[in-house]
Amino acid sequence: MSDTTDEAEPQRRRRMRTQRLEAFSDGVFAIAVTLLVLELAVPVGSEHDLLGAFLKEWPSYLAYVVSFSTIGALWLGHSLITEQLQQADAVLVRLNLLLLLVVSFLPFPTRLLAEYLSSDTAERVAVTIYGLTLLVAICLLLLLWRYAVRARLVRPDIADDELTTLTKRLTPGLVGYVVLIGLGLFWPVVAVIGYLLIALYFIIPLRSARRQLSTR
Repeated sequence: MSDTTDEAEPQRRRRMRTQRLEAFSDGVFAIAVTLLVLELAVPVGSEHDLLGAFLKEWPSYLAYVVSFSTIGALWLGHSLITEQLQQADAVLVRLNLLLLLVVSFLPFPTRLLAEYLSSDTAERVAVTIYGLTLLVAICLLLLLWRYAVRARLVRPDIADDELTTLTKRLTPGLVGYVVLIGLGLFWPVVAVIGYLLIALYFIIPLRSARRQLSTR
């Protein structure tokens, strides 16, 4: 009896509540979005042709919109996952840190995209780095959810079909990102627009999934 209790007690101590994980994650997502807008600017000395200088910066605006939409989609997916968690453990926390590492890194490839998208020599490299960053982020998000399910960290009242539905909601985009990374080697701007469409497609199903799970 005492041996069983002694074994169960460390197991309980390894589990933790998710409030701090959620609060820290929301803060990182918010900072990443804020850093994106800091990259928007027009060159100094453009007062003589401000409109022309403004329009010339279209790669920066496109990069901002794509990255904002992608971070928004990742945040929606992350919040949907954490809403289904009953508890967390050390592995989940570290997987979450890896995801936040990529999210906080995203402003850097966004800057590369903004600076080199209209360059004939470097735009393919910039778009490839950007696409690989997005692919890693979505893979980590899906890995976070799959681990939570496998480790039985989700709420016990969630039915198996609901778990399957949420997994399908989080999966779209993996193949799309791989295809677009290859496409970006030939048509970089088309690939960037494709990243935006994936983010928007990702956002819409996640909103419907959130409503479905909240009503149940």
